[in-house]
Amino acid sequence: MELCDLTARELSALLRARKTSAVEILASTLERVGAVDGRPGTPDPAPLSDEDRRKVHAFITLTDERALAQAKAIDSRLAAGEDPGPLAGIPFTVKDVFCVRGTPTTAASRILANFTAPYTATPVERLEAAGGVMLGKVNLDEFTFGSSNESTAFQPSPRNPWDTSRVPGGSSGGSAAAVAAGEGPLSLGTDTAGSIRQPAAFCGVVGVKPTYGRVSRYGLIAFASSLDCPGPLARDVGDAALMLGVIAGPDPRDATTATAPVDDYTAALERGVKGLRIGLSPDYMRITIPTPDGGFEERPVPEEVAAPVRRAAELLRAQGAEIIEDVPMPNTRHGIPVFFVISRVEAASNLHRYDGVKYGYRAPEPVDDLRLLYKRSRGQGFGPQPKLRILMGMYVSAAQYSAQYYRRALSVRSMIRRDFEIAFDPHGPYRLDALLTPTTPTPAFGMQAVYGDSVLMQYADQLTVPANHAGVPGLTLPAGLSGDGLPLGIQLLGPDFSEATLLRIGRAYERATEGDAWRAVRPQVLR
Repeated sequence: MELCDLTARELSALLRARKTSAVEILASTLERVGAVDGRPGTPDPAPLSDEDRRKVHAFITLTDERALAQAKAIDSRLAAGEDPGPLAGIPFTVKDVFCVRGTPTTAASRILANFTAPYTATPVERLEAAGGVMLGKVNLDEFTFGSSNESTAFQPSPRNPWDTSRVPGGSSGGSAAAVAAGEGPLSLGTDTAGSIRQPAAFCGVVGVKPTYGRVSRYGLIAFASSLDCPGPLARDVGDAALMLGVIAGPDPRDATTATAPVDDYTAALERGVKGLRIGLSPDYMRITIPTPDGGFEERPVPEEVAAPVRRAAELLRAQGAEIIEDVPMPNTRHGIPVFFVISRVEAASNLHRYDGVKYGYRAPEPVDDLRLLYKRSRGQGFGPQPKLRILMGMYVSAAQYSAQYYRRALSVRSMIRRDFEIAFDPHGPYRLDALLTPTTPTPAFGMQAVYGDSVLMQYADQLTVPANHAGVPGLTLPAGLSGDGLPLGIQLLGPDFSEATLLRIGRAYERATEGDAWRAVRPQVLR
């Protein structure tokens, strides 16, 4: 096994025992990038070749020289007897929606293709302060708008390492693909409607959406400011716990960060699940989708998606957890319509700053009218998805429609939050410590199979988006393979600031399944 295939904790142990070096770990990881990733995404790509279709294309920018300098500094500190931090020498990648000083920060949009960040986002700053080695910036849906990574302006878009004819999910698809392919054991992503958990499930890795405010958003290019949550993607639960402990905590530069103490997420991982109450909800075992006549149709999730959830429940029951069935979450079905409204209003507001004046892309044609400069710069710089969100956001927030759409959506979001409060209330009828659900209604879909249908694409997030509306934490875990050999995921949702409990349950599930045959199967690009 190559160094790049080990977990962050395994690499840390080898490094501290002086059985390897940070430079050697980086060299192994860069060799893997060279073998599987192919050409990075650019806003002016060449046509796809057969070779391109077999590669992962996770990266937009590979910061290998910067990473080498960091790795050498870590080795020097270790040689001097210093402790460089809990992530010493561990390569990590960053979704290219976080500012990193002196590096291109594009949000996968042409309008930011020439932008070099003048400062570093707090989560990245904390990862590097903990000794992490930043390998580069990875691809995403443009401004995080999408669930497949296909909307990126930087093509080729990322592909799923398990089957490169499939999407890696989105919007943190570059992060999930990089971790799955061995291009760094850790990646920093963001989750607005499931954008960490959905691609993590599609690519067979672990993803954590923290409680809203648990991780600073300073330096994050915003999509929907009331929903965005930075979080880790990792090989396993232990690595996710380690990374979350580094990036979590209050930040004076972000007034929305929580001041609640940060748990030691690694300390309780092996405590087991005895005495915990874990719920199952029938509302998470079906998808409600719109029909052409304006109605809705309910469809059960496929059996191959539901079966791992039931098996996980039985495995956790066998370890002493109490499984509570038929927990009602009636407002889950409204999560996507509410997201359509709230996220578009907030996206439209956030995108107004891109005007061709202060930074980023400016239309090259000379103009003598400021409005025309705005129109041309935005028209040429934004792709279809930002334009659609601006239009819809402006429409539903207009004075004559605000009560009908935006205010109603905010009210329904409160109802979704109330579902979780009832389920997790320690004095209520269910008293859950966690809710166990599928992560996605299907395995990864094919490239171009859904792209272009914004409504159908959004419904890939129906099982994840309620947690964003409620602000509660979520954890997704690999839970087997589909009949086509694609990863399947299960999800754990908990009350505010219960990340330690979710990770503890996830670790118990990992222990119970460590001998399963599917865990020995490697992604297609590594076979």
